[in-house]
Amino acid sequence: MADYSGGDQQGTPEGDPVGKHDDSVDENRTKHSFTFRDADEDSDEKEGGKSRWLREILIIVGIVLVLLFVFTQFFFRQYVVPSESMEPTLTGCYGCTNDRIVVDKMVYRFSDPEPGDVVVFKGPTESWNGSWTSPRSSNPVIHKVQDVLSLFAFAPPDENNLVKRVIATGGQTVQCREADGKGVTVDGKSLNEPYIDKNLQTDNYRISDGVTNAGSCYGEDFGPIKVPDGNVWVMGDNRSNSADSRAHIDDELQGTVPISDIRGKVRTIIYPFSRIGGVGSVNPQD
Repeated sequence: MADYSGGDQQGTPEGDPVGKHDDSVDENRTKHSFTFRDADEDSDEKEGGKSRWLREILIIVGIVLVLLFVFTQFFFRQYVVPSESMEPTLTGCYGCTNDRIVVDKMVYRFSDPEPGDVVVFKGPTESWNGSWTSPRSSNPVIHKVQDVLSLFAFAPPDENNLVKRVIATGGQTVQCREADGKGVTVDGKSLNEPYIDKNLQTDNYRISDGVTNAGSCYGEDFGPIKVPDGNVWVMGDNRSNSADSRAHIDDELQGTVPISDIRGKVRTIIYPFSRIGGVGSVNPQD
């Protein structure tokens, strides 16, 4: 009878002891494992990204609109020169590229207009506004939209804006008498007006077949008119082709313009590019 001595024997192959873990199997499993994501999670992340992008765009647009509003209402605003009355300083005519000008709205908050300033103002009386047509739509909804756009300078103001040069201010007396040959005078003193193109005035006279005056007044005699305090007397540089204060002498303000109706001082031309440059103030009384 065989003797099986030497203790308990395990029924496992030699070299493969029970309890030993094969790490290589787990490593292989790890290498070839995949992470599965829920489709809803991807969709939520995409939606979140779109929301953040949209929110950032709205914030930027809001900031731009606020800056435009403040800039337009309190500092500067762009206007389009409506006619040829300020040539050659400013160009404007039907069918041509009218000058785009920038107006300083701050300057007259701290000082009054001075002779020689080129200013934009709204027509102060019916005499100035009789032939003016509002740029607003007759549709009340579109009209309101245009009013809102105007606050940000995306639409013109709903008022008759004109541009002229200040010739006399409150308390001064302005007149012109062809017979004395002095041209326009302020407090009896002749003016120095280098901004008037005399060749242009001659052309106006020729083209109109003598309707416009070629004399020293470049129009009919007027005055004497004493400018009320708080008002100014304005005239166009294209003197014989300008419906300025002279054309409204019979209104309640005798053609003068209240300072409160002045929208600002013209600083520069920004378009067309060929005419970009500053607009100077030449005091004709100096």
